[in-house]
Amino acid sequence: MIKQYRSRLMSAIHGTATDLHEAGLLGKRVMQVFDVMCLTPVKLLSAAEIRALRLREGASQAVFARCLNVPPELVDQWECGEKRPQGPSLKLLVLVARNGLETVA
Repeated sequence: MIKQYRSRLMSAIHGTATDLHEAGLLGKRVMQVFDVMCLTPVKLLSAAEIRALRLREGASQAVFARCLNVPPELVDQWECGEKRPQGPSLKLLVLVARNGLETVA
């Protein structure tokens, strides 16, 4: 997967930090700081965006939930705005939005 950076400068900085990390000159925790600082954060999705994404993919809530490995009730809660996807679930939704449901199914 292609990494998205905040700017060309951040891309260069992250590349240098990655090289130093691979050479053993930069620790894992410091590299995590560079990841947070340089990489573009995952965009939060609204309830309407999640519903539109599921409908675009032509999946029922149950099928969509199965592909994301979450309970169907959670997909319903996302679409109603009761809960917001976080962590791995949010990342999977962003991947589905970018590349389609077959990416994670």
